Amino acid sequence: MDPSKFGSTLSDLAFGSAMGAAARDYKKEMLAAEKQSTKEAAPEVDLDELMDDPELERLHADRIASLKREAEKRQVLQRQGHGEYREVAEEDFLGEVTGSDKVVCHFYHREFFRCKIINKHLKALAPKHFETKFIMVDAEKCPFFVSKLKIKTLPCVILFRNGIASERIVGFEELGGVDDFPTATLEKLLIKKGILIVPEKKVEDDYGQTRIRTTTYEDSDSE
Repeated sequence: MDPSKFGSTLSDLAFGSAMGAAARDYKKEMLAAEKQSTKEAAPEVDLDELMDDPELERLHADRIASLKREAEKRQVLQRQGHGEYREVAEEDFLGEVTGSDKVVCHFYHREFFRCKIINKHLKALAPKHFETKFIMVDAEKCPFFVSKLKIKTLPCVILFRNGIASERIVGFEELGGVDDFPTATLEKLLIKKGILIVPEKKVEDDYGQTRIRTTTYEDSDSE
């Protein structure tokens, strides 16, 4: 082998090793600098100081009080028959529609196919919209109120606010005129009429705290 070429090869290998070592050292320095920058940007939090923060204690106490009020309100509504879709008799009708701020009442006939469709959808909505009471009344067994409310076509869903019949949904005309409409179609119509509230959504704020946000009807309609 040519001695001059052998010497050149050794020089190249030595140069390559030096460059590799330099690259490794540079990488280590960059990682060290990055770690130092991260430490400076995000200083350690003293948990003891947070525990003694009056503002955080106040926010925690407010949250606990809010949850307690919500639980108490839910218990009251549950005692009033909210959260389920129930049938009520004629003698109980007035007490049911005047006992809650918002009531959805379906006057139905047992043999009518479209009444069964409405029953299916209202049964699905009742536990979802706890703030509103959902009841059904057999029109054949409630002739006095059928006459009093001038009900001529079934299914007929009457919306009561503070014991007063404010609006009604008769047949399926406002539901697209078809039998296979989804529950969401009836839900959005009831929201639009103001008898239901748009379902609340849980969102996290900038501090990682879970908040409840009530969207608008337009938000619900766009989903």
